[in-house]
Amino acid sequence: MPARDLFSAHTRLPTEHGTFDVRVVTDAAGREHVVLTVGELRGAEEVPVRIHSECLTSEVLGSLKCDCKAQLDVALRLIQRHGAGAVIYLRQEGRGIGLANKIRAYALQDGGADTVDANRLLGLEDDLRTYDVAVDVLRALGVASVLLMTNNPLKVQAVSDAGLPVAGRIPVVAGVNAVNRGYLETKRQRMGHLYEPLQ
Repeated sequence: MPARDLFSAHTRLPTEHGTFDVRVVTDAAGREHVVLTVGELRGAEEVPVRIHSECLTSEVLGSLKCDCKAQLDVALRLIQRHGAGAVIYLRQEGRGIGLANKIRAYALQDGGADTVDANRLLGLEDDLRTYDVAVDVLRALGVASVLLMTNNPLKVQAVSDAGLPVAGRIPVVAGVNAVNRGYLETKRQRMGHLYEPLQ
């Protein structure tokens, strides 16, 4: 889809992390996703990119159960420092299971289940997210290759499988606390996330 048709709105957005170009893209299901960029990306190689999934509980309510807000903040600061990059904010709460199921999973975790088993007890997959919208966005922006800011090898594989060159990965380990340490270790041990054991 041509860039002029993909983005439904575009302006400049000043934030505590700096000023970004902000665009909105609407997917086939009617969900509006947000794209924050810095610099000229058309034809650029090894562009730092964070494909970030919505986390209302962390980013709005300040939940300590995950590291999502900390990862988002790190990504926004990094692309400002670098002078170029993109953060693509996808509306797929709770690894794609939605807010109500996420809260149900939290309740199961309070009862002793880890994040993987909680999803499975609800009859859900471990991770239902997709990244096709993000790849469409990067193509529309003319990005030649990316450095993905992620610990998730499945995200790297999904972007690469979609035909967008992944030149490398920037690890994002942030926001570790006493509440979420077990959750992060579960992601490392059971979901293959790429970081060293937490101390």
